[in-house]
Amino acid sequence: MYFLSGWPKRLRCPLESLEQPLHIQTDPQRAFFAVLAPSQLSIWYSRPSVLIVSYKELSKPASQFGPYKQVEWRPDSTMIAVSTANGYILFFDIPSSRDKYLYEPVYPKGSPHVKGTPRYKEEQCAPSLNLEMKKVLDLQASITSLKSMLEDLLVATADGLLHLIHWDGMTNGRKAINLSTVPFSVDLQSSRVGSFLGFEDIHIRDMEYCATLDGFAAVFNDGRVGFITPISSRFTAEQLRGVWAQDVFDGTCVAVNNKYRLMAFGCANGSVQVYTIDNSTGAMQLSHKLELTPKQYPDIWNKTGPVKLMRWSPDNCVVMVTWECGGLSLWSVFGAQLICTLGGDFAYRSDGTKKDPLKISSMSWGSEGYHLWVIDGNCSLNAGCDIDTKNEAHQLGILQFQFIKSALTANTCMSNQEQVLLQGEDRLYLNCGDATQAQNPRSASAHSDHKPIRERGPFLEGNLDSQGLSTLLGHRHWHVVQIHSTYLESNWPIRFSAIDKLGQNVAVVGKFGFAHYSLLTKKWKLFGNITQEQNMIVTGGIAWWNDFIVLACYNLSDRQEELRIYLRTSNLDNAFAHVTKVQAETLLLSVFRDIVILFREDCSICLYSIERQPDGPSPTASIQVLQEVSMSRYIPHPFLVVSVTLTSVRTETGISLKMPQQACEAESIMLNLAGQLIMVQRDRSGPQIREKDSSPNQRKLLPFCAPVVLAQSVENVWTTCRANKQKRHLLEALWLSCGGSGMKVWLPLFPRDHRKPHSFLSRRIMLPFHINIYPLAVLFEDALVLGAVNDTVLYDCLYAHSSARQHLEVLFPFCIVERTSQIYLHHILRQLLVRNLGEQALLLAHSCATLPYFPHVLELMLHEVLEEEATSREPIPDPLLPTVAKFITEFPLFLQTVVHCARKTEYALWNYLFAAVGNPKDLFEECLMAQDLDTAASYLIILQNMEVPAVSRQHATLLFNTALEQGKWDLCRHMIRFLKAIGSGESETPPPTPTTQEPSSTGGFEFFRHRSISLSQSAENLPANKFNLQKTLSMPSGPSGKRWSKDSDCAENMYIDMMLWRHARRLLEEIRLKDLGCFAAQLGFELIGWLCKERARAARVEDFVIALKRLHKDFLWPFPVIPACSVNSPFKNGKYKTGAVPSESAFPCICSFVSNLIT
Repeated sequence: MYFLSGWPKRLRCPLESLEQPLHIQTDPQRAFFAVLAPSQLSIWYSRPSVLIVSYKELSKPASQFGPYKQVEWRPDSTMIAVSTANGYILFFDIPSSRDKYLYEPVYPKGSPHVKGTPRYKEEQCAPSLNLEMKKVLDLQASITSLKSMLEDLLVATADGLLHLIHWDGMTNGRKAINLSTVPFSVDLQSSRVGSFLGFEDIHIRDMEYCATLDGFAAVFNDGRVGFITPISSRFTAEQLRGVWAQDVFDGTCVAVNNKYRLMAFGCANGSVQVYTIDNSTGAMQLSHKLELTPKQYPDIWNKTGPVKLMRWSPDNCVVMVTWECGGLSLWSVFGAQLICTLGGDFAYRSDGTKKDPLKISSMSWGSEGYHLWVIDGNCSLNAGCDIDTKNEAHQLGILQFQFIKSALTANTCMSNQEQVLLQGEDRLYLNCGDATQAQNPRSASAHSDHKPIRERGPFLEGNLDSQGLSTLLGHRHWHVVQIHSTYLESNWPIRFSAIDKLGQNVAVVGKFGFAHYSLLTKKWKLFGNITQEQNMIVTGGIAWWNDFIVLACYNLSDRQEELRIYLRTSNLDNAFAHVTKVQAETLLLSVFRDIVILFREDCSICLYSIERQPDGPSPTASIQVLQEVSMSRYIPHPFLVVSVTLTSVRTETGISLKMPQQACEAESIMLNLAGQLIMVQRDRSGPQIREKDSSPNQRKLLPFCAPVVLAQSVENVWTTCRANKQKRHLLEALWLSCGGSGMKVWLPLFPRDHRKPHSFLSRRIMLPFHINIYPLAVLFEDALVLGAVNDTVLYDCLYAHSSARQHLEVLFPFCIVERTSQIYLHHILRQLLVRNLGEQALLLAHSCATLPYFPHVLELMLHEVLEEEATSREPIPDPLLPTVAKFITEFPLFLQTVVHCARKTEYALWNYLFAAVGNPKDLFEECLMAQDLDTAASYLIILQNMEVPAVSRQHATLLFNTALEQGKWDLCRHMIRFLKAIGSGESETPPPTPTTQEPSSTGGFEFFRHRSISLSQSAENLPANKFNLQKTLSMPSGPSGKRWSKDSDCAENMYIDMMLWRHARRLLEEIRLKDLGCFAAQLGFELIGWLCKERARAARVEDFVIALKRLHKDFLWPFPVIPACSVNSPFKNGKYKTGAVPSESAFPCICSFVSNLIT
């Protein structure tokens, strides 16, 4: 969602007399920010970060007013109100000097930048402003909170009064409300008979206005929190009602999220409790909590101190939290932790020493959430920061943290894409890899992601035949696209970004107009006519439809809302655009197949059909209105709608395997209303019209039913318009991201083998599951979730001298963003098995069995259930492990899955595991019957730890003989050492510690890999650490291992030699000299000496003709050609004899032949 990037920056001030800051506040447009010092007010420009004007209070008024405390902007950024310690409010006017600018960009001669463009001065130059004190208002009490509420200023004082002051206070006066006269209760239904505060010393410590709830959240000085709202348009004590949060008594601060209607209350115990208002009763309901866990932060989770500050981002997607003891923590809207500086490289130096956490006295978000302005509390409290004498500029205690964020935060139509797209203030980060390799939608549908190194091991098992998955697992870096500087200079900041389905083109939207970029040609396209660009403000987002760019905008010159379509291949000009006028401002836009859906300011939804028109020199697209739906009855405020999209999801009985083509039709509208996912599906209760009876253009669309709430606390929604008969479960499902609660999937349930479904079964089921990453995209057919994660790199070792303690490179690590992914299929299979939907689990699993990491999916499911049930302290009435074990037996990978799971599990859990999956001896025999020797070797290690050595030796001998027969020489070498280890004087009880290392392709004996065997040598003639084996195979042998006893080693050598001799004798008797040579070369078998012993037995040739033929066949030698002169006289010279037997003098020839063969 949001990710830190690089190092923070520290601001420099050219004024020597500037005091250290204590408060910072951006204006509503976030173009300026005000910095408050004890007696000084400064206005800074955001981009570039330069000082514009500074107001210094004189000594006499400063002693009267007291130090400055808080600052608040007027909504139109024309005034500033400053509260002081002695109860004064100072109103400052900010007049602007027209056509005067303090800073202007300077370009070299011949630069393509043109200064004559519209709004050039306004967009690229820092304006000249003044600060003039307009009025001083004395409230005669200490001011505790100062907030702007629409056209009024809401001020809370320590005497328990609440003041409502108009910005033009001199003419309209002010109103004061005594909080003790406001009734409070647990909900608004009973507030008329509610109790009052009843205490004279109760006052508001902190408060914030929520426009979408029409009230303000407040924290009182006794720690209680509440929500105060007027029951009419009049803001008087008689019209105000208060609601308590019953379980909070240690509140410290508050922050309000207008888009999701949430109130976050910081508490003294370091946690943040997030509340919402119940629509029916008006009571405050706890939504979720933001708190550090001892598992993630064992040293600091309960030592953070009270929550000091909280700030929601401009798009209301994340909240930044800081504590009294220091540190920053970033959370998504519903509680997923994204960043925390209290652990890892943020908290520890490279030498392991602990850093002092960053203490923050004030913070404020910059434009579009790309920057976070922070005042360093340590710098303000101390004697001040260092002064750079070379530059004659003060280093202020103001830090600027830089962020990059997901495109989903602003452009929610990206949820139907499979790519991950992040946007920074001047660049884009894509995961689509090399666009030149993406020639079809499937090969480029966002399969390019990576696993961190520590997680990539399990994915490497199997053959990555799935298209694009090699890029997913192997490609590590982002594809970074620098936004064109010409467009960025006059249109900063970037508000929207979108990528097409092929991952080959991206489009960005700034303050005005838009631009798009081709990853194939590496070129940007900008408006040729700069006036057309500056006359268009994109309002509802931007999306791709094939080669067309679809956007909703406001035409400044015509003052008209429009829907426009531009062709990617044509010049970027309005002459090539298809323009459709829209009645109201478009807030959200999305594309589903050939339908464009708009959500407008009047809470209506409009569906348009889009069609390609090939007429003319260049193709165009036409748009026609299909349907309009009014949602004003169900949406209290249009700003509350987070996303809107069309899907093929529905709950009717039409879901079946016989009509998969219906899965592509637009059946439902999905609305995310302040975290509530609402489905509005078509009404099919009336008479239906057959599709063949009417053409698609003449067919009247069905109306929509009343909305239905599907889920709560929803941040993002993913769906696809593709269809795949083999993976209908995954493609027709609805995927939800729910913050700290993980993910949910609304999965369709299909009858098996076209049978009629049971009437009591639901057509869909909502399944929750947890993942370890924040989801940014879903690969539907590959059962993967893509995301990103912050990583850090320390560079403090580059600054060893003591004066470098103030360097930001020492105080903070360098932050980078890495791509990551995670499997989710095992979570869904487990949830289905828990709900006794094993048949649906089998259908889903069989559809994904071809995935290269499907064996890992089964292993993960078995391992998680085993760990959970075997380590449970309470008895489990209905254990799931037997069901999972029975489920895995349906797949041919059952034996491998069980042994891999056991090898990664503690020995104490093995009895519980094999009680459910079967006896390991039986599983070992099944592996031998299936000729799966590598898996049998892994089971042999299980038997070695669970059975007495005699049983292990018996099974090892079976495996050794089978490996010899099949020529598995690596396995044979490992088995020789394994048999030696069994006979090394072990006791007759199984060892207590099993192995936990990853099985290798040779059955898990990887620690024997680099050793050689020479059976002709005895153990006492070998080097000292040649056979330093431990008693068990649970740990690799090393120099610390004990020497084998001489008698035991000789006995085991004899036992092994006998098996080797027996195998060699059989090869020789069958005249398989090539296999015999390989056998001797691979296992170090001393063939010459053994042949000398067998010269009169196995080495004796009984039939030379058969032996010669087998030699030629074995080595693919051609038979000799008989010369023509020898054919006519077979008995030439009378030396032809029959039945000749070779003498013993011929045996050395065979030995030399075999010796030459081996060498």
